[in-house]
Amino acid sequence: MLNHRKLAARALLAVVFWPSLFFFWFLGPFVFFLLSTTSSEVCTRLETRAEFLAAANGTIPMLAVQNLIYAVPIVCLVLWDRLLPEPARARHIVTCIKLFAASMVVGALWEYGSSLVCDGYGQPFFSPFWQMTSYLPIVSVVLNIPLYILAFSLGRAFSTREDVAGDEASPPA
Repeated sequence: MLNHRKLAARALLAVVFWPSLFFFWFLGPFVFFLLSTTSSEVCTRLETRAEFLAAANGTIPMLAVQNLIYAVPIVCLVLWDRLLPEPARARHIVTCIKLFAASMVVGALWEYGSSLVCDGYGQPFFSPFWQMTSYLPIVSVVLNIPLYILAFSLGRAFSTREDVAGDEASPPA
């Protein structure tokens, strides 16, 4: 009976993991990018440094929510590992968590920095460091490609039913 409960829990995690991986990690960045960028109409209204900084700081709650939503596949991997512990997979999950944390920081810096760079008047309100954040999407891609591949392979390994073949299946006659 316990084996069926673990199998059901693994199946439930698979039902959460795969859609969240697809919608949040593959389609989500495009949606959040469109929602978090400042339109040209708003940029022209920002005349003082305080207004500019307030607009950029307004993106922080969205960045926090975005990162919480993006963590759903990582949480599924951790829960899968708790149900079916295996040292090799646990090391890969730790690698996923590290890559995710680095990607989260780079993404937040990029989105916050792009909010500060947007200036309708060309006024240098902030240091050139924030203009350098325009290169962070390249770093993000370098981090996210191995993260996506590793998370996909771990999800595939966890959601397969290799335990049923050894426990319940009868040998072929």
